[in-house]
Amino acid sequence: MPEADLETLFEYKIEQRLDPFIPFISEKAATANINEVIPVSEQLTGMQLFEPGQLNLVAIVMAENKDFAMAEDTTGKGYILNTGMKIGKRGVITAIKANAVTIEETAYTRAGKKLTSTVVMLLKKEGEE
Repeated sequence: MPEADLETLFEYKIEQRLDPFIPFISEKAATANINEVIPVSEQLTGMQLFEPGQLNLVAIVMAENKDFAMAEDTTGKGYILNTGMKIGKRGVITAIKANAVTIEETAYTRAGKKLTSTVVMLLKKEGEE
């Protein structure tokens, strides 16, 4: 074969190729704790801006077809809470009972393990702190 044909046969084109000497695992990924909870990446809106501990439950209304609760923030502004509503970074209101609102919080670890916890907001009697 002529020498010119050999050069085109073994020509290495670098365009559109990854560097073969870059490590597959970054230093951050190698040192990450697999049990660390993944932070929330979605944009938080409405009641997701408040964690349940930042709100005071002030009233619960038990209607025939739909129960709802009312809560106040620290400034005294009121909000209506419904079953299925998202609250806090990871919570969803699962039940509204006569004296409490139950919230289920779900988080995932880096290993993909699902962690759930239940938060209960109690309706305090008048004068109770």
